[in-house]
This record gives sequence, C-alpha cells and structure tokens, in this order.
Amino acid sequence: MRAAGVEPRVRWFETATPTAVAAAEALGVEVGAIANSLVFTFDGEPLLVMTSGAHRVDTAFLGERLGGRIRRADAGTVRAATGQTIGGVAPVGHPEPLRTLVDEALADYPEIWAAAGHAHTVFPTTFDELLRLTGGEPTPVEGPASAG
Repeated sequence: MRAAGVEPRVRWFETATPTAVAAAEALGVEVGAIANSLVFTFDGEPLLVMTSGAHRVDTAFLGERLGGRIRRADAGTVRAATGQTIGGVAPVGHPEPLRTLVDEALADYPEIWAAAGHAHTVFPTTFDELLRLTGGEPTPVEGPASAG
C-alpha cells in the first residue's frame, strides 16, 4: 500500500471478523460497505472478486460476462494465490498480482472496509482507491435475477 502512496490504517479486532456481517457489526457500518475478498478460478487461474457484503456473487452471471465458468477456489488455492487464509484475504499484498474484479455496488459508499490479511484486521479505503490499488476492473457481480 505504501508503494502505491497509501498509508495503511489497519484496525485490529480482539475477536475475528471473518464475515461481512461480523465486520460490519464490529465497525458499526452497513454490511454493504464491507468489501469481501473472494477468490475464484477462471480458466485455471485465480480470480479475486471484491464484492459488497450486501450480496453474493452470481457465479453463473459473472462467468457469462467473462466468457467462461468461474468456480469458488478451495482453501489451498486461496492460500497459494494470496499468501493469506480465507476469512482475512486482503485485496493487496499477494505473492503475484491477481486479476481483480471490483463490485460496482461498492461505489455507493464513501468509505468501504476490506480485510487486511488476517481475520482480525480491516482497513478503510474508497472505491476509487481500491480500483487503483488492485488494478481492478469495475463490474457488476450480481445478475438481474439475483438482485434484490
């Protein structure tokens, strides 16, 4: 983050916050302001999807948008791709850059919170900063039939 000109402001919780709901409750913010880091595979490669905690990734919809099929990565793939474990995956700090999609719904919040590499940590950012830090592609991740 510092290399990108961002001073990390990591917040540590005594109790793990491995879900969007737990993080939102601990922070006192709407669950939609939590940027979940979810790792999938697409064409055999890891794909990081930063999605609003207010909804789930529609894998069929997203796979169709990408021109293939995405699958949820297993714990070993997540660890190999990010160097982190499920429940605390940060959008940055991975061994190699990951293709990253950033849910357009996160743009609705002036401040969003993402995991900081551990289930006890989060950091604040903005939609634009998250795009810049990750090189992410803004995209809807929830299809029309699953919105609601």
